[in-house]
Amino acid sequence: MKLSEIKSILPNLNNVEFQLENGAFVPEHFHVTEIGFVTKHFIDCGGTIRDEKVVNFQLWNANDFDHRLKPSKLLNIVKLSEEKLGIEDANIEVEYQVDTIGKYDLDFNGTNFVLKNKQTACLASDSCGNPSTKPKIQLSELNNSCCTPKSGCC
Repeated sequence: MKLSEIKSILPNLNNVEFQLENGAFVPEHFHVTEIGFVTKHFIDCGGTIRDEKVVNFQLWNANDFDHRLKPSKLLNIVKLSEEKLGIEDANIEVEYQVDTIGKYDLDFNGTNFVLKNKQTACLASDSCGNPSTKPKIQLSELNNSCCTPKSGCC
């Protein structure tokens, strides 16, 4: 989800609720402790230099049980962040601590914002020797005479 999308969704909500992919909810007394614009400049395993930019929201499960972040308040925080930090309309990444700090993509299911699990991936599979798909081989096509029954190789 891009920053422009959350800005268009928030005015239509009564409450801001975040839900993990497993169905568990971020406690309703969470705080958005920071919004930032993060640039990652890196080199992948194939030697390609890359840049990645994300808008980062950090959620914190506070012990302030009377606190409820309203959509208008979050929208004001987003607008202030854009103004003061020069944030671009980039994808949103959410930091939230369960067992450790996790990073999530953000989606919306029509009612709640959903923290989508992120996965690592090889960005240079074509040049680093790691094929993107495993070759499919029939066992009957293998000519491996050393691994015959009773050969003791396995």
